[in-house]
Amino acid sequence: MSTTSTQPANSRSRVITASLVGTTIEFYDFYAYATAAVLVFPVLFFPSSDPTASLLASFAVFGAAMVARPIGAVIFGHFGDKYGRKATLVASLLTMGIATFLIGCLPTINQIGFWAPALLLVLRLAQGFALGGEWSGAALVATENAPAGKRAWYGTFPQLGAPLGFIIANGLFLLINFAMPADDPSQKSDAFLEWGWRVPFWFSAVMVIVGLWVRLKLVESDAFKKAEAKGTIRKLPVLEAFRTYWWQMILGTFLMLATYVLFYLMTNFTLTFGTKPQTLPEGGDPATFVPGQGFAYTDFVIMQIIGVVFFGIFTMVAGPLADRFGRRKTLIWVTSAIVLFGLTFSFFLMPRENPVGEGTYWMTLAFLIIGFTLMGLTFGPMGALLPELFPTNVRYTGSAIAYNVSSILGAALAPIIALALLSTGGGNPWLVGIYLSAMAVLTLIAALLMRETKDSDYTGDAGEASASHPAP
Repeated sequence: MSTTSTQPANSRSRVITASLVGTTIEFYDFYAYATAAVLVFPVLFFPSSDPTASLLASFAVFGAAMVARPIGAVIFGHFGDKYGRKATLVASLLTMGIATFLIGCLPTINQIGFWAPALLLVLRLAQGFALGGEWSGAALVATENAPAGKRAWYGTFPQLGAPLGFIIANGLFLLINFAMPADDPSQKSDAFLEWGWRVPFWFSAVMVIVGLWVRLKLVESDAFKKAEAKGTIRKLPVLEAFRTYWWQMILGTFLMLATYVLFYLMTNFTLTFGTKPQTLPEGGDPATFVPGQGFAYTDFVIMQIIGVVFFGIFTMVAGPLADRFGRRKTLIWVTSAIVLFGLTFSFFLMPRENPVGEGTYWMTLAFLIIGFTLMGLTFGPMGALLPELFPTNVRYTGSAIAYNVSSILGAALAPIIALALLSTGGGNPWLVGIYLSAMAVLTLIAALLMRETKDSDYTGDAGEASASHPAP
């Protein structure tokens, strides 16, 4: 084998920047919606006499995007495995950016009635469709261009886009909220509800331009070029993936499950629970009211951002750990810790007589830091682990389907299940923690069943074994 054939097709800085910038933008767009789903969409798009019903409707549209993600995985995976990673990544970024910008332009239900939530749903589905193809492409750009022995380390750069996107999106919402204060800190100002919430969605257009500039400079990886040269590129990669690598897709789906549930509990659920008032609002129905911690929105988001800093740090820590000790062993230990963490929800988040007192503040902050630290440790290795389950000719499709089907089982259902369990528990979140532990047990079983992928022939395995089957 020639020396030149093993060299990365792109420079280190280009690989890191392209994988990091793109996923940061994609996750920023996704989180901008997630934040608005709690703050403004229940009021502007799903108004109801029952605040819980409005919030559930908003979360339902949030979860609908998860259903679109596997469709995006199949479509973008098809083009990524058949024609290359570069054009696919550009298309996913454009789709997400346009959908997000248009959400910021939507009229509300008071202006156009039913069409407002309907259009919001359509654009939300477009967001999910785009994200379905984004992550896998970015992970492949990073890992297919990684030096030997550093695949998990390089794979953490697209993963780092998640905490960075969260910090930028929520930081911008915070700045706007500070600039447009309401007389009542528990409420949003008229200016914020009229147009302030739209600014983060419009801002995504600037970020997309930067991301496109970086990604258009990419060239295809040697791994993909080898698959083309060997004639293993399939006419319909999705059929090849389901026919030959169905077990790897099932395994990958459950390997990601605890990661998704943990993340959406630490973001959406905690924001809802942390900012929900402790006392029954005037005119509210006691039968539907679930008490929370009563923190002001700005205070709680600052706490979340502190936690997400740990998310980012330990995402980067997880890569070298997985390169040194292996993906399987690292995931087994981290997932076991998540199982135990789920059993501590009552200890950290137990309703207290003084819900926003100093003791509650530090207990909640500790809870967020621990949860986001575990999130970084479990999310970081996935950028290498899921693609390593598949050969080059179906790597985009297989990893994308596993990653995004898991989003339905985990992310789409987690906020809704958590609210229902919180109501069942009378405001005590212990059942929510049990739910997390149960999902982590499923991931732990998958980790025990998987083979170690650390030393797999990532560049050389072009899918010759599957290519021996007749082309579909």
